[in-house]
Amino acid sequence: MANFKCRVVSAREELYAGDIHVLVAMGVDGELGILAGHTPLITLLKPGTMHLKAADGKEEIIYIQGGVLEVQPHGVTVLADSAERAHDLDEARILEARRQAEQMLANQNSNVQTNVALLALAESLAQLRTIEKLRNRANIN
Repeated sequence: MANFKCRVVSAREELYAGDIHVLVAMGVDGELGILAGHTPLITLLKPGTMHLKAADGKEEIIYIQGGVLEVQPHGVTVLADSAERAHDLDEARILEARRQAEQMLANQNSNVQTNVALLALAESLAQLRTIEKLRNRANIN
């Protein structure tokens, strides 16, 4: 399988740079699978899990809070609003954020609070799904 260059960066750090042969991410219109020779495109990313399969066969799982994915003939660049490697996610912190978001929804008194709570809830659920995917991968290996 052909390889291509990939770079994943957030405002804080570069999370990945190297050769890969597949990238799977959640675009605003659905899940995207990128292989070498993919048609050039730019799309927005939704919060969710991004999978990278490196040229050496290793898999990297990264949680992306959102951002932009650009596919060019020479490679792929992901500019993430915020991103963390799946193994760095703090499950206890995420569960607490989820609890707080659910509490905000129960005690809402404005549309703004509702939107903030729904956004926080969606983010915590996406992070928990990322942790679950990391665990499932560990159980397979």
